[in-house]
Amino acid sequence: MPSELLKRIKETEWSVPKHVAIIMDGNGRWANERGLPRREGHRAGMRSVRDVVEGAIEAGIEVVTLYAFSQENWQRPRPEVAFLMSLLKSYAKSEVQDLVDNGVEVHVVGDIDRFEAAERKAIDTILDMTRGGERLQLVLAISYGSRGEIVRAARRLAERSASGDLEAAAIDEPTFAAELYTAPWPDPDLMIRTSGEYRISNFLLWQLAYAELYTTPVLWPDFTREHLFEAILDYQRRERRFGKVT
Repeated sequence: MPSELLKRIKETEWSVPKHVAIIMDGNGRWANERGLPRREGHRAGMRSVRDVVEGAIEAGIEVVTLYAFSQENWQRPRPEVAFLMSLLKSYAKSEVQDLVDNGVEVHVVGDIDRFEAAERKAIDTILDMTRGGERLQLVLAISYGSRGEIVRAARRLAERSASGDLEAAAIDEPTFAAELYTAPWPDPDLMIRTSGEYRISNFLLWQLAYAELYTTPVLWPDFTREHLFEAILDYQRRERRFGKVT
């Protein structure tokens, strides 16, 4: 049975966001509050991923981008990084059939060259098995940093210009955006950050230029589809002008 919040989303005259980006923050604090190892917070956070993906499909969202592992996260203690990599492999194995059944097509953006063979194989498996899903595009930002992404795009444009393939004067915003990892999808309409922090932490710096920002004190392992619906309702109440006058 649809929740009351979902009914309100469907009944409003305003559309749902096509693309929602989420900074999944608070796993460590969730574990600390319960006297558990940090890894248990990361494990609990995986359950929230499933619930939010299913909720996004129910709400009619087309693209969800999850900030799963940043470039800076490589600097965490090696045991924690190793556990996160094991979770990646576990997610690819345990969730892939549900993703296929729900019509979810998975994509990965970031510097995946840093992964070892086992992680690369897990990523390739989930990409291959979910290819063709038409209900939701799930973009996992893994080993991702927006500054690095922007530098990569600038380097690629410089190489094209140096080779004579592209005139420098022809470089405009659409040309630049086409070199970003996220080129296949529209920019996020809504960015959600959990755990009450007010930072975007090197996440989609270019793409979030006109996104609506929503923060919640809820820690990621406690974040459910109902919290997602609350964020969508808040989005629907906002007036988006993009610098113009209504």
